[in-house]
Amino acid sequence: MKQLDVNDIKILRQLQKNASLSIEEISDRIALSRNACWRRIRRLEDDGIINKRVAIVNADALDLGQMVIVLISTNSHDPKWLSLFRSAIAEMPEIMGAHRMSGDLDYILRVRVRDVRAYDKFYQRLISKVPISNVSSSFVMEDLKDSTELPL
Repeated sequence: MKQLDVNDIKILRQLQKNASLSIEEISDRIALSRNACWRRIRRLEDDGIINKRVAIVNADALDLGQMVIVLISTNSHDPKWLSLFRSAIAEMPEIMGAHRMSGDLDYILRVRVRDVRAYDKFYQRLISKVPISNVSSSFVMEDLKDSTELPL
């Protein structure tokens, strides 16, 4: 891991809150010169600490307000199945996150859809692409906290 100093962490905190801030705004907020701030951001990008800058879009405003947590178990753990599963989830834009797990559960998916009917269509497409032994879905009723900010 790259060593980060106090100013690097301050920059990352600002960018995690609002990636559209200008160099001037960031440098003013952290009391660092514009040029030094710009160089640090470039280094953080070059070192792979900043992967990309994105806009966080309001899912409800786009009628994609239903988040579903999908728990998946499989009987197959061979490389061919995993390759097929990776391909399937890569081509399904409803999947916002996919994680391979330790323990009894094999995978967790975080899925965004319009409603239960849209989820059912998603589910049917998923199981037609890859054999899965067990799927359990939970519909998120309320987001109590949903952040993209890492705890720096």
